[in-house]
Amino acid sequence: MVSFYSHGKLLITAEYAVLGGAKALAVPCKKGQKLRYEESDEPVLHWRSLDETAKCWFETQFILPNLKIVQTSNTDLSKQLQEILIFAKKENPSFLRQGGTVETELEFNRQWGLGSSSTLIANVASWAKINPYTLLENSFGGSGYDVACGLADGPILFTKNHSKPHVEPVAFSPPFTDHLYFVYLNFKRNSQVAVQRFDVNRVSPKIISSLDKLTEAISICVDLKEFNAMIQNHEALISQLIQQKTVKELLFSDFSGSLKSLGAWGGDFILATGGEETPNYFIKKGYKTVIPYNQMCKIN
Repeated sequence: MVSFYSHGKLLITAEYAVLGGAKALAVPCKKGQKLRYEESDEPVLHWRSLDETAKCWFETQFILPNLKIVQTSNTDLSKQLQEILIFAKKENPSFLRQGGTVETELEFNRQWGLGSSSTLIANVASWAKINPYTLLENSFGGSGYDVACGLADGPILFTKNHSKPHVEPVAFSPPFTDHLYFVYLNFKRNSQVAVQRFDVNRVSPKIISSLDKLTEAISICVDLKEFNAMIQNHEALISQLIQQKTVKELLFSDFSGSLKSLGAWGGDFILATGGEETPNYFIKKGYKTVIPYNQMCKIN
């Protein structure tokens, strides 16, 4: 048996603009996804996917060598997985010469948008011994920051460059992490659709320059007031770029701290700055998943 592991992800800065080359700060999560493969002599690949409660939520079977689907609990997901495995086999012809059993296991709720797809790509690429960014580009698409997070040991600065992005480890561990919370908006955004709908040509050199400076400043910030001001500035820039109101304007205008959307706006998690009373504020408004930074993020 062989096994692989990738971390979940959170994009702290440069959402949307990272697709156009802006530098992004991203942080891997403490929780991720495992992939285990046990080889067998039969020409069949059995695939089972487990959620964070160890319940099987997806199951399928392929006949080798062509990876024909012979049994599935979800046809669309099987076809998507089939395409991923076929591309991996094309990149490395020695991959999947024999059948066996694959079991994947998520450690986080797959509705949270923390990277159920990106951790799968990172794990399959590690298993097949191929470039994970090439596999991503030929499957789900996106900037690749999520795959980089999956394979990282701590926070990173990420700049998109197709199959060879620039990934730089960064010691992002501000002294005010006990004032940072991640709040789930009770809705999962489809990041693949968000990427496809975004016009990357709107990311001008001026926007890239502004966001690069903000990203670098945020990554080394040690003062909470400065951090609040910078993420508010960042929200205003992205709001103008994508022509959408900020999450604070839309949902939390009476919140005393600062808020920042993460990834595709309108769903998944947001970042909130505040104090001990912060979780209660969101819980009273019906947002019951509030996770402190130090519980969510992997720190060097």
